[in-house]
Amino acid sequence: MKLSNFIATLLLLICIHSVSAFPPLFPNVNPWDAFQNLSGCHLGDRMPGLPDLKQYLHDFGYISGQSPANFSDSFDDELEAAIKTYQKNFRLNVTGALDPSTIDQMTLPRCGVPDIINGTSTMASKSSLHGRGLYTYFTGNPRWPPSQSQLTYAFTSTSTSTVSISVSTLREIFSRAFARWADATTLTFTEVENDADITIGFFSGDHGDGEPFDGVLGTLAHAFSPTDGRFHLDAAEQWVADGDVTTASSDAAIDLESVAVHEIGHLLGLGHSSVENAIMFPTIRTKTKKVDLAADDVDGIQNLYGKNPNYTGASPTTTVQQRDTSDGGGHGLGWWRGMVWRCIVVVGVGALVV
Repeated sequence: MKLSNFIATLLLLICIHSVSAFPPLFPNVNPWDAFQNLSGCHLGDRMPGLPDLKQYLHDFGYISGQSPANFSDSFDDELEAAIKTYQKNFRLNVTGALDPSTIDQMTLPRCGVPDIINGTSTMASKSSLHGRGLYTYFTGNPRWPPSQSQLTYAFTSTSTSTVSISVSTLREIFSRAFARWADATTLTFTEVENDADITIGFFSGDHGDGEPFDGVLGTLAHAFSPTDGRFHLDAAEQWVADGDVTTASSDAAIDLESVAVHEIGHLLGLGHSSVENAIMFPTIRTKTKKVDLAADDVDGIQNLYGKNPNYTGASPTTTVQQRDTSDGGGHGLGWWRGMVWRCIVVVGVGALVV
């Protein structure tokens, strides 16, 4: 064998070995990353990906009264109005166009609870409703009645079989998550085996509640307002339950406790907040830990249930995240881009030496 052919073959084998060290093809692809192709679109444009964007806005309450089957690739007046409302809710520049900051926000993993329910925004476009606070409630301000201040929760029987997290770890994480809300209120939370007020489970895809999960990233979890008590998490996520999520090996890593604290807020009656450092903000970046209640969260929950007399106040909110700009902001494609780059190097070197 010629030396040049040997070197090319050796490098190819290195590439193949490197590829085999990664998960199967595209396991961490965010279902909304394709929105990046729509950056710069505005009223009057036509783009193939716009029906998917309209579906996204429909799912989270920004487009209503139109069947998703009829979504076209036209950037029409209704889409512009929906984007303006979205930008207002997320405190972005209200342009009505798909500028880079809007696209970046839309591609982030998030809670599956809509921002607008039955035409009413659960996010804060008008801070005057609650003084300076931007917390919101579900329509009708549902809450657990005073007679149910001692709430119970249980894990579904399938939870431990659908994710690789031990029962003891799950119990520890959710105990801490519930305690954050109990510390600020008059509520208590106790784990039980069955007949619980709140049920927690991990599910995949369509799981019977009309809110199907979409695989890795995208929608992470959802919970129902009081007194429903259902709390569902997407079993497909790269959940981090032990260790430091900011140093996780997967670019799609999601901190379980952070999501748990957020969804418990919904179980208690809180809607989404426009305050980015609040627990009830709808999105969270990968490889990020965010578990401390912000003042906005505390004000909202105490307005519903009263204040724990022993509560000393919200600590300054700490959000710990790891972002490597070389992998597209940690949305989960870094491993694939690295794999492609290694293969390009192999092909290039092979071409040079043959």
